[in-house]
Amino acid sequence: MSFRIEKDSLGEVQVPAGAYWGSQAERSRQLFRISGLTEHPKMIDAYVLLKKACTAANTELGLLDKEVGNAIIQAADEILGGKLRDQFPVDVFHMGAGTSFNMNTNEVLANRAEEILGGQLGAYTRVNPNDHPNYGQSTNDTFPSAMRIMARLMLEDLFPAIDRLADAFAAKGVEFDSILKSARTHLQDAVPIRLGQEFTAYAVALRKSKRWLEQAAYELEELGIGGSAAGTGLNTHPDYRALAVRNLNQYTGLKFRNSPDLREAMQSNLAMASLAAGLRIFCQELTRISNDLRLMCSGPLTGIAEIVLPAVQPGSSIMPGKVNPSMAENLNIVLYQVIGQCNTIDNCVMAGQLELNVMMPGMAFSAQFSLQILTNTLDTFTENCVKGIQADAERCRHYAETSPSLATALNVYLGYKQAADVVKTALKEKKPIPQVVREAGLMDEETLAKVLDPALLTEPGIPGK
Repeated sequence: MSFRIEKDSLGEVQVPAGAYWGSQAERSRQLFRISGLTEHPKMIDAYVLLKKACTAANTELGLLDKEVGNAIIQAADEILGGKLRDQFPVDVFHMGAGTSFNMNTNEVLANRAEEILGGQLGAYTRVNPNDHPNYGQSTNDTFPSAMRIMARLMLEDLFPAIDRLADAFAAKGVEFDSILKSARTHLQDAVPIRLGQEFTAYAVALRKSKRWLEQAAYELEELGIGGSAAGTGLNTHPDYRALAVRNLNQYTGLKFRNSPDLREAMQSNLAMASLAAGLRIFCQELTRISNDLRLMCSGPLTGIAEIVLPAVQPGSSIMPGKVNPSMAENLNIVLYQVIGQCNTIDNCVMAGQLELNVMMPGMAFSAQFSLQILTNTLDTFTENCVKGIQADAERCRHYAETSPSLATALNVYLGYKQAADVVKTALKEKKPIPQVVREAGLMDEETLAKVLDPALLTEPGIPGK
């Protein structure tokens, strides 16, 4: 491999001759061989969009030479269009605050702009990474801003995936609305419920939990760009930050806004904590739902077996014909991983000190990883599991009609104590509730039929009255 020699404040650095990154990214590449993972494409998009918006603002304000500014913007557009995506080699776990990736982005933009203007890679005769794409900026205000932009862009993919999953559960709620079954509380038999009611409730829970992520999206839209090194705005034009955000909104179609206090924006990563909270709440709800599906499909002969999940692959290497709830299991695995990443974000958010939080690369990776795997998992779970769920209506109704909790409807007529005696007798003698009531002469046949009609027990009201 051939190299070029670049110089920075620490001395000379050998950089691969054809690389668009420069000395600082190369130093990071050699120092931080940690995970082998590089930044998510959406993080690259976010940083390049931000640099483009800032460059356009500084060019409009006359702070950057127009020819240089336009070359940087052209370079940014090329990257956003898919070019040079392999020129961001910095490991996701790099130096504090994100300086390595900020400089990686500055170097790629500067080298490509230099090339556009007729220069050579690494020459920096017209465009310098620190002086031009980074004009009026610092890692300290660009990395947190780009991290928020990245998360907000990725939520644009997650929200429709949540909607598709909730819609699939709601559709099953309609499909299963006439199927009667026994509810269960404490994992014990309870009063009748309709299978469709359970599935409709799942859809409602997902839509409610989505609201927490929508609130997080609002928090992420507040940016501290323009704070430069310590939130004071040193070396920035008074109009720069408003113009940069205006440009960013034009590029993305989103509604980013300037932080009212740049010091707070640099000190605090509340927006990332809000994202972690929203993800955690959503994953907790969906974990509960996934566990319900696994319980309801347990069997096929020795479990509950009220529903059948689609068979997507053989379930055992030794037991012939065995089929497992593979998609629900996969969902749980991913949800637990996301919750763990949320814990990392929380710890990183708490680690801020004075004017800066240097743990941002950690929270950025946890956010992008979580949003990616969650979005992908929701769609495959929706398509390969929820949409294909089938119900065993006969088995469901058998449970509903034989459950001793049918006696709950007798309370109004017999009182709680006598109804409890009926249940005890039914369980001891292994008889259905209606038979015990008849044999004891506690109620005439017409009233009993009305009171113990399971279908009437799944809506508000007093059965038989």
